[in-house]
Amino acid sequence: MGVHKLLPAVVPRRGRRLGRIFRPALSFRSWLLLLALLCLFSFAPFGLKFVLLVGHGKPLSLPFPSLDNSTTAAAFFFSPFKPSFLPGLAGFVGGSMESGISSSHQLHITGNVERFNKEVEQQQLQQSGYGGDAIKAPGRKHRRQHFPCEIGLSEKVDYLVEPKDLRNFTQFSLEYVTMEEKPLGVNSFESKFGGHPTLEEREKSFHALNQTLHCGFVKGNPGFSNTGFDFDEKDRAYMSTCQVVVSSCIFGNSDFLRRPTSKKISEYSKKNVCFVMFVDEQTLSKLTLDGHVLDDRGLVGLWKVVIARNLPYKDMRRTGKVPKFLSHRIFPSSRYSIWLDSKMRLNADPMLIIEYFLWRTRSEYAISNHYDRHCVWEEVLQNKRLNKYNQTAIDEQFNFYQSDGLRKFDPSDPNTPLPSYVPEGSFIVRAHTPMSNLFSCLWFNEVDRFTSRDQLSFAYTYLKLRRTNPNQPFYLNMFKDCERRALAKLFRHRVFPSPPPVP
Repeated sequence: MGVHKLLPAVVPRRGRRLGRIFRPALSFRSWLLLLALLCLFSFAPFGLKFVLLVGHGKPLSLPFPSLDNSTTAAAFFFSPFKPSFLPGLAGFVGGSMESGISSSHQLHITGNVERFNKEVEQQQLQQSGYGGDAIKAPGRKHRRQHFPCEIGLSEKVDYLVEPKDLRNFTQFSLEYVTMEEKPLGVNSFESKFGGHPTLEEREKSFHALNQTLHCGFVKGNPGFSNTGFDFDEKDRAYMSTCQVVVSSCIFGNSDFLRRPTSKKISEYSKKNVCFVMFVDEQTLSKLTLDGHVLDDRGLVGLWKVVIARNLPYKDMRRTGKVPKFLSHRIFPSSRYSIWLDSKMRLNADPMLIIEYFLWRTRSEYAISNHYDRHCVWEEVLQNKRLNKYNQTAIDEQFNFYQSDGLRKFDPSDPNTPLPSYVPEGSFIVRAHTPMSNLFSCLWFNEVDRFTSRDQLSFAYTYLKLRRTNPNQPFYLNMFKDCERRALAKLFRHRVFPSPPPVP
């Protein structure tokens, strides 16, 4: 009986004691496991982004004064590849360019960052073949959305009449340097497409008067190799007949061919406007593989495909500035031209565009403002953030412009000559007047001398031309970016432009 009474009392009690012992232990282990999983999920995105960025080059190690070699991971947060932390970086090195950097206070850039930027730029230039993976800067987490707006184009081309007073723009005669001789006493002389203008010649070229200036297509002495951008004689003869031109280009297989929307183009424009797409041989081969086969007249849809051989620059972005700025040189008989970046598809009749932006506003040059930035200081900082170009070269160009009078854009100043100092240069409408041609030559010369980022040199070129010729106006119409979006559909580029394969 005693044993019978003890068994029920002892066994349940031991069970409760064991429960008291193991329940807290199991709870602690569960919490520990949960904490470990949370830490793993928290650090996984950072580790993935770090591997992706560093995988393009050497591991990042930015020797800021407050960091040592053991803080490489922390230094990553201050690198220019982390857009969400860039305001902190701007404050760390001297403040935002728009509000805190003067002509005497420039961004501090470490040697490691400069070397890394050069490596990225070199990798971009070394891409060749039919479309390798592009090196892309990380996008912003919250990208602004931009939309087209209504635009009051005329309904039909049939009743358009060119205003007679458009012939009253500033008149003078321009000739162009076509050949440079080897200077005396110089042993090594390399012919360049843009020539070798001195600073004195550059300064004189800003005067709106009868002159001979550098404007691309400069050849060397007989016996020297041609400087590039050569056309077949048939194509050259065709382009010499064009009076109104819509042009674009694809070099280094950097984009897809986007045909103008045929139903939006009038029969008049199809017969009287030249639609010319400049390509290199590499791009033409890829277009054929994509199914864009030229007909007997060299056409793909409305585009007349013209091959440019012997490209003058290894940088395909810089090469693209030749047809972009020098349409008056390539089409010597043309009176109007529209430049369309290859990332855009034209959705409006070119004659209606010319009437709306030039004739209706009595302008000789039309370009849209940038959709997001309006000050060159902002544009410089953005180019550095996204590693658009070598930062040392950007600094040299920017310092030169500041020393020559470039000032910040002030939207509150009623005397500001433009609504923005940063253009969106993918869409340009021009009358080939002397002042328009001079401005185009000057802008191209800046791209040839400094960086290929033409948005950095636009305001300087325009303001200096205006300042140099106070009594000879240049009628430039800077229109809204939403109007640009209403006229053409925007796409993403295929890849970063790359140089043609080495023969």
